[in-house]
Amino acid sequence: MVGGTGSGKSTIISLIPRFYDITGGSLLVDGQEVRTYPQDELRKKIGFVPQRSILFSGTIAENLRYGKKDATEEEMWKALAIAQSDTFVREKEGMLDYVVEQGGQNFSGGQKQRLSIARAITRQPEIYIFDDSFSALDFKTDKRLRAALEEVTKESIVIIVAQRIGTIMGADEIIVMDDGRMVGKGKHEELIRNCQLYRDIALSQMSAEELGL
Repeated sequence: MVGGTGSGKSTIISLIPRFYDITGGSLLVDGQEVRTYPQDELRKKIGFVPQRSILFSGTIAENLRYGKKDATEEEMWKALAIAQSDTFVREKEGMLDYVVEQGGQNFSGGQKQRLSIARAITRQPEIYIFDDSFSALDFKTDKRLRAALEEVTKESIVIIVAQRIGTIMGADEIIVMDDGRMVGKGKHEELIRNCQLYRDIALSQMSAEELGL
């Protein structure tokens, strides 16, 4: 999902785990109206990584086990590798037992994002929601992470809100938002030809050659 600031992207995806409830229309998860799910049951299905990464006081392992208390070390290291964070974790004293300060103050913005992504992967949910969760990553790390993520989420639904077109170009379906409304839907190749807003956003970030124009 892509669109300008304030276009409604984060609000829409926040309806899925019922951070807000819809007041009209319907929203279905697995064919069931979302408001009929008990919140705890619904949220067990979802791995949500917010725009602002949240880390808790405690060890890296305790952060990763949030939502899956019985996660093994093997599962955690696998999740860290997918999230491109295993290298810097191995460099920390105690590695998985390294203590995270409140709010993750002892990690960079990109490291916090990657640890938050690793936490979601550790849960192995049915639905992944990434709300601009790759914004602090450099292009190469973003690309490697998405490639690794694609390999392990083939049986899951993955929803990505992004500012960078490069993050979502390969999506099965892209939704373009503007002022709370959907103004385009389709694959990158369709939208770059048929949706002016998508085309404008894309050309502001990438060259015509990179976009296949």
